[in-house]
Amino acid sequence: MDTDTKAESEPDPETVVQTASDAAEGVIFSRYKQSAVRDCDVTAVFEDGVLEIDVYLDAPEDADDPEAVADEAALAGRSAVDELFEE
Repeated sequence: MDTDTKAESEPDPETVVQTASDAAEGVIFSRYKQSAVRDCDVTAVFEDGVLEIDVYLDAPEDADDPEAVADEAALAGRSAVDELFEE
């Protein structure tokens, strides 16, 4: 495969970051009502072909294991980006 063609078909960094963020937020808000989450921050950076995604979640006091949900959200972001590159 011609490397120029491959580079042209890869998603741009903005698309990668948005895809990761959307997937992570989707997991969080599938577990908790948006109004119940006190604070949530998804930080995704895609540079030199490497995705870094961090999820901070301040969940409701009665929430079950918010750290596990944050970890699952980060994994969902990575998986969504993997799927994006497979297209």
